Amino acid sequence: MSTTLRQDLAQTSREIMVEDPRSRRHRRLWTPAFVVAILITVALVALSLLVGQFDIFGDSENFWMFWVTRLPRTIALILAGAAMALCGVIMQLLTQNRFVEPSTMGTTEWAGLGLILVMWLFPYASLFERMIGAVIMSFVGTMVFFAFLRRVSLKSSLIVPIIGIMLGAVVSSFSTYLALMTDKLQTLGIWFQGSFTGVVQGRYELLWIVLGVAVLVFLVADQFTVAGLGKDMATNVGLNYAVVLFLGTTMVAVATGVTATVIGTLPFLGLVVPNIVALMRGDDLRSNLPWVVLVGICTVTVCDLIGRLIIAPFEIPVGMVLGLVGGSVFLALLLRQRRKGGLAR
Repeated sequence: MSTTLRQDLAQTSREIMVEDPRSRRHRRLWTPAFVVAILITVALVALSLLVGQFDIFGDSENFWMFWVTRLPRTIALILAGAAMALCGVIMQLLTQNRFVEPSTMGTTEWAGLGLILVMWLFPYASLFERMIGAVIMSFVGTMVFFAFLRRVSLKSSLIVPIIGIMLGAVVSSFSTYLALMTDKLQTLGIWFQGSFTGVVQGRYELLWIVLGVAVLVFLVADQFTVAGLGKDMATNVGLNYAVVLFLGTTMVAVATGVTATVIGTLPFLGLVVPNIVALMRGDDLRSNLPWVVLVGICTVTVCDLIGRLIIAPFEIPVGMVLGLVGGSVFLALLLRQRRKGGLAR
């Protein structure tokens, strides 16, 4: 993409957001509120490092466990929270629907199918090889989702997530069948719970891949903003819509596949975080992205701390806590849209 076209797209995206008063008010990033958000995030990350069943300051062996388990777990919280929140932003722009994210469009279920297929066909596959299978199937599933959308008349914003949830249910049923046939049902059940319990040194390193995805989102934020206008308008201002759609789908597939392989499912994270940020700050994507990252990290960390503390020394999987919180927020968003008359199109 030429420099001139990139500048035109950036100008177009700024003009798109100028009508939103909240966007004008919050376009400046380094505000006192943002500094406070950073401090809160740092405090939660520090708390995650300190919470656990080992007294890291009382014994040298326990301090060694800090480097092996607790630090990798906290890094995984940061990377997974930021990546899945950004995935929600991408998909909501590309589908022009605020109720879409990997868990409401079936992408996570396709990733699970990829894991099961790899474990079935290649029983001794490494974690990296399983990740490849999850990424490929995530990409296939996302493209199938978009293919369905092109053939459905959208009269309600609810139709899009309903299609995704239905597709995910079909894929999940097939995955369960394969898991039963290959004696992998327990593995599939653990994956669907989504937990950071098994994150240790030597297992979490694949998550650094999603850092590259996060950086790329910041670099192409203007293109995603313009693509969010729809294919016709985006094409009229000079954007190669097909390329941006392919890029966004690939980024979501990579982030979802890697996170699913290492952690499991993190339901509703990509739905809740972007909507909360948009409600507070408007729709200026470029200035909202750092907020999305911080809120995503805070949300996952808080849910993980709740799961670790509520029945200590046992743990509740973070996916269960996220499902409860995210499902409640999802219903609240639906009710809010209904009151505003925003469900019909």
